[in-house]
Amino acid sequence: MNATNVFRVAFIGCGKRAHEHAIGIKADSRLEVVALSDIAAASAETLKSEFGFQQANIYTDHKEMLAKEKPDVVLICLWTPLHLPVFRDCAEAGAKAVLCEKPMSPTWGECQEMGRIADETGCQLTFSLQRRFATGNQTVRRLIKEGRIGQVLRLDLYSPPNLLDCGIHTFDQAISFMDETPAKSVLGAVDTTEVYNWFNVPSECGASGHVVFANGVQASLYSGTIDVWEPTQDMAKIWAGVRVIGTEGFIEVMWDGQIVKAVNYEDPAWKQEMELSSMSDQMIGYVKHAIDCLVSGEEPEVSHRKALRASELIFAVYESVRRNARVSIPLTNVSDSPFIAMLNNGQFSKEGA
Repeated sequence: MNATNVFRVAFIGCGKRAHEHAIGIKADSRLEVVALSDIAAASAETLKSEFGFQQANIYTDHKEMLAKEKPDVVLICLWTPLHLPVFRDCAEAGAKAVLCEKPMSPTWGECQEMGRIADETGCQLTFSLQRRFATGNQTVRRLIKEGRIGQVLRLDLYSPPNLLDCGIHTFDQAISFMDETPAKSVLGAVDTTEVYNWFNVPSECGASGHVVFANGVQASLYSGTIDVWEPTQDMAKIWAGVRVIGTEGFIEVMWDGQIVKAVNYEDPAWKQEMELSSMSDQMIGYVKHAIDCLVSGEEPEVSHRKALRASELIFAVYESVRRNARVSIPLTNVSDSPFIAMLNNGQFSKEGA
């Protein structure tokens, strides 16, 4: 830890998500917010006022802020295409840790570049996959390790559209339930009946796929709106989350750890109570853990390496569509976003439909 036992914190981007991150920052006595940067100064002023960051200086240029304030910890709460360039600026300025909004970046190559910079500079890079800190998700991980549903055989993965911004939560949740086991192969399809734009990144309106993990577990992926799923009632129940199916039972759990159903075939009376945790609780847990790891040197629960595993699955789904074939993990010879490339070259054109 530094000499004063307090880390200097700065925000880059002061919109809605910054307010959610600020809850975690405010709860940790080791953190002192010294600067707020936003191209709209009024947004920074609002964040400063609402959270009582009275010592924070306001900037409209994040590079000027980094140079003058030299923060130890930076929170990047910007739209997706800005994550890589701004993280590079933070790392080059000597930031010890960066807590970045998810998803990582619009292309697989940019995601990998963020990881390379983190590894090369030693800047601790984490992403706001804060649902790992939901009480219910922690309970599910424990129950699986205890063998409560036997050996895991299969997963059903559910996500709202789209894969890059929403699906990363579902993939990360599934990987965490399997003790960080990586994927082996992916076969995917996308629905472009509508093309959305999320934080300045175009996306599909739905997707499906099949994932095989290195431990032999297979997973089915369903992504789309609840309206599409209405005919299938069991899908509507967990429209954002994971069903874990084992040899001795199954658990259905939503993104935020709400356990919809838990069954043990040999013990019909067993019932796992739902454990609720708010977004505020999750953000407090995320920030505290990131700072704990900054002090201890341990790999964070939401490190860039773990975010890369979930991101790789997303781009593998897109690459499978481009190749019309199953693709192997690790994903090689791909640096773009296959989805954006196909969209730009007219592959999803509806002419003649």
